[in-house]
Amino acid sequence: MNSHLAPERLKYLRLLSERYPTLEALSTEISRISALLSLPKGTEHFMSDIHGEYEAFCHIMNNCSGVIREKVHLWLGSRLTEQEADELCTLIYYPDQTLKKLHAAGELSPEWYRSRIESLTHLTRMLTSKYTREKAREAMPENWAFLLDELLHYQSDEADVVSEQEGNRRRYHHAIVDAMIAIDTGDRIIGALSRTIKRLAVDRLHVVGDIFDRGPRADSVMDILISHHAVDIEWGNHDVLWMGAASGSEACICGVVRNCLSYGNMDILERGYGIPLRDLSLFAEHQYPTLSPEEAPRHAITVMMFKLEGQLIRRNPEFAMEDRLLLHKLDRERHTIEIDGVTWPVKELPLPTVCTDDPYALTDAEAAVLAGLRSAFMHSPRLHAHISFLYQKGYMYRVYNGNLLYHGCIPMNEDGSFYEKTLESQKYSGKAFMNYTDRIARRAFYTGDRYALDFMWYLWCGTDSPVCGRRIKTFARAFVPDKAAWHEPQDPYYRWYRTEEKCTAILQEFGLTDHESRIINGHTPIHVGSGESPLRAGGRLVVIDGGFCRAYQKTTGIAGYTLIANSHGMRLMSHQPFTTLEDAQQSGRDIHSQSYEFATYPQRKYVSDTDYGHRLAERMADLIDLLEASRRGLVVLH
Repeated sequence: MNSHLAPERLKYLRLLSERYPTLEALSTEISRISALLSLPKGTEHFMSDIHGEYEAFCHIMNNCSGVIREKVHLWLGSRLTEQEADELCTLIYYPDQTLKKLHAAGELSPEWYRSRIESLTHLTRMLTSKYTREKAREAMPENWAFLLDELLHYQSDEADVVSEQEGNRRRYHHAIVDAMIAIDTGDRIIGALSRTIKRLAVDRLHVVGDIFDRGPRADSVMDILISHHAVDIEWGNHDVLWMGAASGSEACICGVVRNCLSYGNMDILERGYGIPLRDLSLFAEHQYPTLSPEEAPRHAITVMMFKLEGQLIRRNPEFAMEDRLLLHKLDRERHTIEIDGVTWPVKELPLPTVCTDDPYALTDAEAAVLAGLRSAFMHSPRLHAHISFLYQKGYMYRVYNGNLLYHGCIPMNEDGSFYEKTLESQKYSGKAFMNYTDRIARRAFYTGDRYALDFMWYLWCGTDSPVCGRRIKTFARAFVPDKAAWHEPQDPYYRWYRTEEKCTAILQEFGLTDHESRIINGHTPIHVGSGESPLRAGGRLVVIDGGFCRAYQKTTGIAGYTLIANSHGMRLMSHQPFTTLEDAQQSGRDIHSQSYEFATYPQRKYVSDTDYGHRLAERMADLIDLLEASRRGLVVLH
């Protein structure tokens, strides 16, 4: 420490002394931080493109992407048979359902409880080895923390009594277990141990976008994420669409409703979020009587969507999306449309609400339907709880522990340079563009101004949007039967991200210069069945969209990836398709996962190497300065 302290620094140290007013308190905190920095870094799991597949996601959360099974076989393999190990895994995944089944079968006995509690305790003890005792206790259910803490500090080798003291300790721990069994609380302690194991196995979860759409129960996925102890989310294009809808963007509302109707997921709106579709159905039935009850509401919302999109594009020329203005180009006599200089035949769909003088104007009836939908989206308590969580825990991108996480892309030009976009009279590219989009997305929810709401739709489907990254052909898909018109060109990013040079440039743009830093990307499914690898640019970029969504699994050949980063390195777990939760609970069927390690660190990583560790190190430096200031009489400690 310098012989003279700046007044601001001295003021700060004196304020810090209010929290650590004694030498004992200060010394204890310095020792605690020093010890914490020496522990191995926690295990991070990265997942993306969940797309509402609740049952598979729930199971993967319960089996911790296959890690629980690995640990059981690694640490208990010599004590258990293969069948016993499998049964123990199912017990950890679904303790309540498994115990209910075993009770009904009359298969439980005091000996069964003792052996299972001993196995679960051993597994928990091994998992706590990389945590402080304080953090391990925080992972335990509050009502059971004392008993679990006591059980974890019983060493199995105490069974060989070599002293009276060790014998007393062994009897003490056995008495705890026997008492729990005697008073019928064995089920509860097994449940508490199972929850603790699952929480300790994954220190932090990163969801790299697209929680919503396609699958049926994104709302239930959100419930799991809200209850998770440590999670962050990098927004995907489907998340942004729902965020815009909940913020009040009518164009985004139409997109959400259309997607739900197209995927057959009306329940998430009506039962999940209390958003009724009755008025839309009645309007569609009256306006489009020649269409089936399933087709009519989807066609009605599609027409309204294209009208609103046209209005939005016209009032925001800086979005540069005039190529999407197609409704007025329909030749309704010849049943054709010209797109990019090519004339295509179109489906003979009824368009009674489309006025030839102003195709993008809503009819009074359409406006009424949209007003009702907007009110329902704006006033759904559960939807707003979920979207608020997305904003609280979500980002356009995240730099975390030396890795760069984002869902879609960093928009690029054909030559591989960062694309420059002019928005609100300012030019943005690279990191600055990502920061701008993050700010405007938050503005849409918290202020709801028209430009920000329009911007959410641009983020959802803009060609140069960082969460979209391709030229969307929704109109062609809706009206043109020839699939050749559906081709959606991708941003040049998706060519350049295969080169190490460009990936290194992206990482440097975000302040990451370490050769171990990587880009974690979602959004584009990997065709594993065709031999495609999720690794790009020599492993500098990892695409972790492996097909969680059932609709993609025939194409990808697997049912999703989990990227695991622990203290030793990085590996991918590829998951095979899941059956059902009921099957997993009743038969013990697990998801088969294959591990592929692709990056081993030269040296093991510790808490001191993490972002959290860097903050702790800064704090410890302050505490040491406070200690030195107290020794020099500049700050008084009691």
